Amino acid sequence: MYIKRKLEDTIYTYLDKREIIAVIGPRQAGKTTVLQRIQLGLKNSIFLNFEDRDELALFEEDIKAFAKKYSPYRYIFIDEFQYSKSGGKNLKYLYDAYPELKIIISGSSSVDLTIHAIRYLVGRIFVFNLYQLDFEEYLRFKDPGLSRVYKEYKKTFYIQKGLTGFPSIAKSVSNQLNKLLKEFILWGGYPRVVVSQDEEEKKVVLKNIYNTYFLRDIRDILGLVDDFRLAKLIKAIASQIGQLVSYNELGITAEYDYLTLKKYLNILEKTYICSPLKPYYLNKRKEITKNPKLYFFDTGLRNYVIGDFAEVENRSDKGFLYENFIWEQCLKQEIKCNFWRKKTKEEVDFILETGGRNIPLESKSESKAEKIPKPIKTFINDYKTDLAIVLNAGILKKTRVGKTEVYFLPHWII
Repeated sequence: MYIKRKLEDTIYTYLDKREIIAVIGPRQAGKTTVLQRIQLGLKNSIFLNFEDRDELALFEEDIKAFAKKYSPYRYIFIDEFQYSKSGGKNLKYLYDAYPELKIIISGSSSVDLTIHAIRYLVGRIFVFNLYQLDFEEYLRFKDPGLSRVYKEYKKTFYIQKGLTGFPSIAKSVSNQLNKLLKEFILWGGYPRVVVSQDEEEKKVVLKNIYNTYFLRDIRDILGLVDDFRLAKLIKAIASQIGQLVSYNELGITAEYDYLTLKKYLNILEKTYICSPLKPYYLNKRKEITKNPKLYFFDTGLRNYVIGDFAEVENRSDKGFLYENFIWEQCLKQEIKCNFWRKKTKEEVDFILETGGRNIPLESKSESKAEKIPKPIKTFINDYKTDLAIVLNAGILKKTRVGKTEVYFLPHWII
């Protein structure tokens, strides 16, 4: 069964534009499925895959012959484009020599695509990310009817454009959404994991995604013979998501010097494993300015790395799992965010930069977190923001700190 992804509509919007379309994202996130779905609905189109070494060799060794073979088509889709080492130069040739062609490519590593393709195509390419499912897409897979209700709630609370109203949420619906949110946080948003029939199958799928990631991305990019130390690094990061990074501690754990550690952390971001959340600051004397936090692109993969699939409510790390979920949602909705921490250790989990505002957002995993957290009050006092948000599992209310509205809302509404 095909479940529509949000990016599909975006791609359709740009199909009549001149520029090449590039779709990048993690392996197994659904890029091939989305592009095949679009291609099947287009007349005079063809779908190629550069895992087919014959097609890749023709493109690499004789671009004019490749063009002669495929130029009669209006749309050319090329999957796994990162395998082409001369991809950018050859795409530039096709773009310039055959203006009637529309080319759509996909790849699983932004490192490879940047090196081999995108840098040659400035002004000729639109790049889009397809990540693992966000929570709305997850609901489409699990309960299409509930996903439509969720979408209506999101319209009421549309954070990118400021609040349009305070949502009235039926308790029964909120309970259903909270239950599915916990499943989503536990197993993550890889489509193949979501459609798996039982927990053992989900674990097997995550294991294979993790191993394939090593075999096909990291080893290729870094030329590794032994990935043991890198595995130690990833496990160390997974065990401390949401905490301030200590480069010294990570380096000692994985046995990497500082420069090698920074290089590998960058690769882990470019291959969609984990990414830094940087601090928000205006006052360098009083606020943290350098050390980031690290979050995983997918909590299911993170839970696989540490070998823990216990129920979210029974876990000592549930607070960090909710934070990771919020970070993922911001990433997938293109909401810019940071965290804020004073040198006195007062900290706000997220500062959302959207709609011309800097909105402090604190996540509380407790279901009865009714008090406004002290760091939120401090941030309000320091930055005079007009809105603050406390996400929690059970409280829905609106209150004020001076002139600032403070909203208590469920985690899933972000």
